[in-house]
Amino acid sequence: MKGVLNLVSVGPGFADLIVPRAEAALRDSDVIVAYELYLRWIEPWIKSKEIHTPPLTQERERALLAIEKARCGAKVALISSGDIGIYAMAALAFDEMREDDEYDVNVIPGITSANACASLLGSPLSHDFATLSLSDLLCPWDWIEQRSKHIAEADLACVLYNVQSSGRSQGVYRILNIMLASKSPQTLCGMVRNAYRPGQEVSIHHLEDLPSLQFDMLTTIVIGNRFTQRKRGFIFTPRGYNAWESTVAEPLAQDLPKQALWVFSGTSDGNALANHLAEQGYPVVISTATEYGGEVATQHCPGVSVWAGQQGVEARKQALQRYQARGLIDATHPYASLISEQLMRLSKSLGTSYLRYERVSSFSAGSGLLCSSTEHAAEQAIARGKRIFLSTGSKDLAIFLKTPGAKECEWFVRVTPEPEFIQRAIDLGVPRSHICAMQGPFSQALNESLWRNWAIDCVITKDSGDAGGYQAKVAATQSLNIPLLVIKRPKLIYPLVTSVFDEVLQHAQTWQ
Repeated sequence: MKGVLNLVSVGPGFADLIVPRAEAALRDSDVIVAYELYLRWIEPWIKSKEIHTPPLTQERERALLAIEKARCGAKVALISSGDIGIYAMAALAFDEMREDDEYDVNVIPGITSANACASLLGSPLSHDFATLSLSDLLCPWDWIEQRSKHIAEADLACVLYNVQSSGRSQGVYRILNIMLASKSPQTLCGMVRNAYRPGQEVSIHHLEDLPSLQFDMLTTIVIGNRFTQRKRGFIFTPRGYNAWESTVAEPLAQDLPKQALWVFSGTSDGNALANHLAEQGYPVVISTATEYGGEVATQHCPGVSVWAGQQGVEARKQALQRYQARGLIDATHPYASLISEQLMRLSKSLGTSYLRYERVSSFSAGSGLLCSSTEHAAEQAIARGKRIFLSTGSKDLAIFLKTPGAKECEWFVRVTPEPEFIQRAIDLGVPRSHICAMQGPFSQALNESLWRNWAIDCVITKDSGDAGGYQAKVAATQSLNIPLLVIKRPKLIYPLVTSVFDEVLQHAQTWQ
């Protein structure tokens, strides 16, 4: 008897998402070859059949077994979750077939992980998009990085498969940083875990938030493009774009001076440094990451040009080339390691001088409990308090609120008064009554009044230095007799670093 090999897709995990043709193929097959987990979705249709379940790591063995059964005349169903032709078993089956095989082959399509996750998020894949697997078992890692770079440069929406495993924990963060190099940090993204399976989790974030999150092999990440929007708790990408622009946003021609010193700032001491340089007669451009930061810089630096807003690396590169930057001075926040890494790479690729200005640390033994990471600080706070105040900004909120035990605490946050930062806190479940949207730094008296009014019993902050109001927080927590947890500064290797304005000036004098 002539055999049949049915390559059957059984979707993301629920029987009602399996297409009728797949059900018919399963009923018609005599032999079922599958990973054991998939059997629970198709149990009603495979009773009394010959079933083989080689383990998860034996994909090729499953394909060979199914083919051998079909060669012997059996009607065989080789099963895969999602769509069997996408990152799945069909390719292995075709790879192992012979040209002289006579059994019939039927490929039955199904709902992919990308489709399933997109449906839970809304409609983020409504225009051109790409999928990328982060597993390097069958594809070299440098190929994965190169492909992610092209996806990011084209600003395609994309779906990341096989995101993270115990043996491959850091690769996803490398890919996310590559995405951030070309895509806007405010790009809307979705994170879906166990789509259409028990334990399903769905959340929406900005691209810049993702490097602070934890994932696993059950997680799929969907990254939108510049046109992706948010509505009613969903995200969607319009089918047609009303304003087709170049892939990389061009910097505005706003009378920026040529041969200027570019100070990447957004902090009070960065603005003060820009003023100091301008007073010495240098043309200076301040670049800030937000429009609000640009407004503050414009107000406090009247003799300095300002370039404000979320800019990707390519936009910064174009601006620095167009205006023939004399040098890059990185005066960003001590914890803005991502932008510092980007600026160092930019200076190297452009052959432009780079100098890191970093405010002096204010932490000392006795001023607070030093925590090695955000995760460590979250764990320590949950062990010490029930009404926890976060003086750490909006970027890492998800880490605190998703730490085990976090739901047993009440969280209070202080964020910069940018609508997107306030919305981020709300989206993560922080009550509006627990959000303080103000621009710092803050006095001891204000901190004390706020924390006393909210009955705060633990404060988490960063080692932000005197310019960031660190000593005022120390004094306030000591006065209120509540613990202060301090997140340790990230360690980067800078080619040149100083904490003194006049040393910045001395280096700038040597730049051509």
